[in-house]
Amino acid sequence: MSRVNKDTTAEFLQQFPIFQDFSPEELKQVEDIAISRSIQKKSVIFSEGSEKEAVFFIRTGIVKAYKTDENGHEQIVSFLKTGDMFPHTGFFNAHPYPATAEAITPTELLAIPVRLFERLMLSTPSIAIKIMRVLGDKIRELQDKLQVLSGQDVRNRVLSFLLMLADQHGQTHEDQVIINLPMTHQEFANSIGTTRETANRLLNQLTKENFLEVDRSRIIIHDLQALKQQRDA
Repeated sequence: MSRVNKDTTAEFLQQFPIFQDFSPEELKQVEDIAISRSIQKKSVIFSEGSEKEAVFFIRTGIVKAYKTDENGHEQIVSFLKTGDMFPHTGFFNAHPYPATAEAITPTELLAIPVRLFERLMLSTPSIAIKIMRVLGDKIRELQDKLQVLSGQDVRNRVLSFLLMLADQHGQTHEDQVIINLPMTHQEFANSIGTTRETANRLLNQLTKENFLEVDRSRIIIHDLQALKQQRDA
């Protein structure tokens, strides 16, 4: 690990809602404890249940966060991209990491050690207040997403997840939305809490109906509005 280039760190940090209201002096204090990390593809950043040492901010790359049940099956919590932080509540409790985080592409991270940041919040209460407000909003957003997905049948969960991926990872090209995400069908199934066979069947059905194309590196949505109408029907 190495200390971050201070010329670019403040600009990077202010892209995150958690730091948007920070004054230049407050940002400088965060810069002073920031550490950069380069992560290779398929490397584990931290494991579920291990001691929480830092909160991470993605400069470039894609990270998947997943939990493992008693049978060893993955349940994917989220796919994280450039501009995301994880774990979201990392600064506010002493609990171990709630999930395993693995880089699925080469990834550049900014790490902020939890203990050093706790000292910073104790010495500068204005920082603690600003972060509590932002994380409270983020928790409510995640709870809303979870409620939407858990209250639907499998087909609608697939449609909602595709629309979520389009919103978070999609790039519009002419009339199409291209989601460049190297995700296997098993990972897709794990993300919505179903079997790979069921996910394959529903994705194949949507492909035959010409709503989308799927391969291991990307998903192409041909008509986003039509997909929304399918979900809302």
